[in-house]
Amino acid sequence: MAAVLKDLAHLPAPAPIHQLHHVAYRAKDAEETRHFYEDILGLPLYHIIQSDVVPSTGEYCPYTHFFFRLQDGSFIAFFDLGNDEAALPSPNNPAWVNHISFRVDSVQTLKDMKTRLEAHGVEVLGITDHHIFHSIYFFDPNGVRLELSAQLADEFQMLQESKTAHARLAEWTARKEQWRRERAAGKTTSALKPQQNDRPEFTRKSAPQ
Repeated sequence: MAAVLKDLAHLPAPAPIHQLHHVAYRAKDAEETRHFYEDILGLPLYHIIQSDVVPSTGEYCPYTHFFFRLQDGSFIAFFDLGNDEAALPSPNNPAWVNHISFRVDSVQTLKDMKTRLEAHGVEVLGITDHHIFHSIYFFDPNGVRLELSAQLADEFQMLQESKTAHARLAEWTARKEQWRRERAAGKTTSALKPQQNDRPEFTRKSAPQ
């Protein structure tokens, strides 16, 4: 172990990661997805890659890979594999867990986008108050959960939040290690609850996430 740590000490420093380049999901149909992201959400279609072979793995799988550009130059991208099939939901994962959130300018923008989405027949949850930001939630045609968020906290408030993040996570980790021991000993079958509740106003099982 000591030898491994010594070797790690000579590694280059972490590279500065400037922004999200893109996230990618599977699309059932490219045109249906384009209509949603470009015509409804307003993200321009910017780039397409088509091939029969996956460059990273070398496997044969024909695809159309297409990208929509956000204001900061990052992208959300999709793969149409040409068989009209969407990605299947995960059997052990609630539908609200995996999602991507896009930042918008204001709460008024959220209200306007909610109106726009609903006019196109999209079901929207919210506006939800997360204290440091407000959000609306909806699904794209491929079953990808999306969030639009209007940031309320300024940089100073977020910096203050960052000062306690490691300590709170360390406390959670210590409690989880104890929970694992109790579960292994048959003393509990329940999931571990967090050490504090930052959202006491939401108590019902069906409350928004």
